[in-house]
Amino acid sequence: MARFSRTITAGSADIDELGHVNNAVWVAWIQDIAVAHWNARATEAERDACVWVVTRHEIDYRGNLRAGEQVTAETWIPDPPRGARFNRHVQFLSGDGKVLVAAVTSWALLDRASGRLMRVPAEMADRFRETATEA
Repeated sequence: MARFSRTITAGSADIDELGHVNNAVWVAWIQDIAVAHWNARATEAERDACVWVVTRHEIDYRGNLRAGEQVTAETWIPDPPRGARFNRHVQFLSGDGKVLVAAVTSWALLDRASGRLMRVPAEMADRFRETATEA
């Protein structure tokens, strides 16, 4: 499947004392695009039975964004999961295609009922991987 993307416009509440998007807001946007990707590709049964949790963020801040400016948030999963975990890539692109923020985040799948880690089923993983074929 192709990368999953959304456009985000920075609001005044997103801006810090330096006049650009606060680092904590970028982290929230990373989670927002991941959740949107999950909601778009997971089945209703999967959403009811499972939940994802972040286990690690690695973020490179390369540029700034000011109030009213837009970025395109892109996410993709290049590699198969390892048990309950996988790495999600996220980048935020300016209008001219410059990467402002790039991240690799690790996520783990939990069974909602038990709260325990669960292996990512292959049929679920295939719908989210960048190299999967479109249906």
